[in-house]
Amino acid sequence: MVEADLAEIPDVDIDPDGVFKYVLIGVHSAQDSNPDGQDCPSKEIVCDYKWAEYHANIYDKVSEEIQKKGFDCECLGGGQISHQSQDKKIHVYGYSMGFGHAQHSLSTEKIKAHYPNYGVTWADDGYLWGLGCCLPKLSDLSLNSWPPPLCCVVLC
Repeated sequence: MVEADLAEIPDVDIDPDGVFKYVLIGVHSAQDSNPDGQDCPSKEIVCDYKWAEYHANIYDKVSEEIQKKGFDCECLGGGQISHQSQDKKIHVYGYSMGFGHAQHSLSTEKIKAHYPNYGVTWADDGYLWGLGCCLPKLSDLSLNSWPPPLCCVVLC
């Protein structure tokens, strides 16, 4: 019964056409284990919505829906998804300031299974690199480069 109910929760729920924040969420039974001592079924899901200003907005909405179905969940991290429906391309990258870096390789595998005719790629880069920006990473700035370029201050 739990496995059947878990299967009703989509692995991927992402909006088309645009660049949006996403979260990778681990979903599992509200109980830690089955009565026979085995681990309960679990899975990871990928969600992004264009209406979300913050990663937490997505997690709050999805976790509420998951809890109504009798499951618990945890946010495993976040990032950005660039979805180009006409070109059939999806690129996963970046991180969430609040939830940290999602395992993009896992998110990408889920998306590939959901969109088998798409080119799906990922990168372990931040927001700026995913957009093709040539600015230095803030962690690479030294005291010799202080103050940082104005665009770094504005974007961060």
